[in-house]
Amino acid sequence: MSTIQDVAKYAGVSISTVSRVLNGTARVNPDVMVRVRTAIEALNYQPSRAARALRSNQSSIIGLLITDIQNPFFTALVRGVEDVAQRNGYSLILCNSDENPLKEQQYIEVLCSQRVAGAIVVPTREQAHSLQPFRELGIPALAVDRRVKDPDIDTVVVDNQRGAYEAVKHLCANGYQRIGVVTGPQTTTTGRERLLGYRRALIESGITPDPQLERQGPFKMAAGQQFAGELLDLDEPVDALFVANNLLTIGALEAISMRNMRIPEDIAIVAFDDIPWAALGSVSLTTVTQPVYELGSTAALRLFQRMQKGASFTRQEIVLSPTLHVRNSSQPRQPLLA
Repeated sequence: MSTIQDVAKYAGVSISTVSRVLNGTARVNPDVMVRVRTAIEALNYQPSRAARALRSNQSSIIGLLITDIQNPFFTALVRGVEDVAQRNGYSLILCNSDENPLKEQQYIEVLCSQRVAGAIVVPTREQAHSLQPFRELGIPALAVDRRVKDPDIDTVVVDNQRGAYEAVKHLCANGYQRIGVVTGPQTTTTGRERLLGYRRALIESGITPDPQLERQGPFKMAAGQQFAGELLDLDEPVDALFVANNLLTIGALEAISMRNMRIPEDIAIVAFDDIPWAALGSVSLTTVTQPVYELGSTAALRLFQRMQKGASFTRQEIVLSPTLHVRNSSQPRQPLLA
C-alpha cells in the first residue's frame, strides 16, 4: 500500500505539498498539482480516513445501535444503512444493546467519545433523554424501527398498528373467534402499537378483546414458546395466534409442535415479520412483511440530510407500509363436524 511519502517521492515534491493538494488548504502551482495528482493515480494512493478526520476534526464514521444482533430482522436493516453509508464515503460502527437500557447508554457514550459523524439508534425505550448525549455534542441522531418522545429526533418506522390490524382482521374474516396475541414489551412502541392494532381489529369485527388472551414480554424465542404454550393450554384454548415478532414466532411454532397440533387444522397462526422459510414446506406461514432494507436505507439517507443541513432541518417522521402475505397457516376455519 502506497504512502504519502511514496507520492511525494514520485512527484518530486515535499510531503507538505502533497498534503496541501489533498486538503486544498493552500494554493499550489498548477504544474505541481498535476504532478501530485498523477502520482496519486499511478500509485493508487488512498488517504487514511483516520488521518483526514484528525486534520479536519470531522469523522467519517456512522454509529448504528441495534437491540438484538441475533435477530435476522436486523441483518437487512444493517445492510440498508451500510450501503448508503458506503456510497457516501462513510464506514459503520455496529453496536448491540441486547434490549438493555444500561448497555444502550454505555454504547451511546462510546459513540460520543469517538465523535461519530452521526448515529442511528433502535431505542430500547421511549424516553427522550436516552439520546441526549448526542444532542449535547451536536451529533445528528435518528431513531429507527421505534419512536422516542423527542420533538427534535427524526424517526423512521413501519406502520406497526396497521400491520397488526390487517393480520388480525384477516383471521377474523376467516372465522376465528378466540385469537390470542403474543407481543413484545409495552415499553417499546413496536410492542405497544402491534397490541393496539390487534385490539382494534377485534373490536371492528365485533369481538371483545379478552385480557386472558394477551401475552406481552421480551422479543425472544423462549418468551414466544412460553406465552404461546400458555394460550394453547387454556381451559378454552385459542383457535388462532397473532405473534408480533419473528423470534416470538419461532418460539410459538415450537410450542405448537410440542403439542402435536396441526396448522391450520388445530390452530391458525399469523406472524409479524417475514421469516426466510415462511413460504416453504407443507404449511407456509402467513406473515406481515416489513420493508426492512428500506427501513435502514431510508434512515441513513435521512441522517445524511440532517448532517448536511444541521439543526435548521425540520424534524420528520417517516412511516413505511408493511404488507400482509396470506399463505396456508391462516386458511378459513373449518366448521366442526357434528
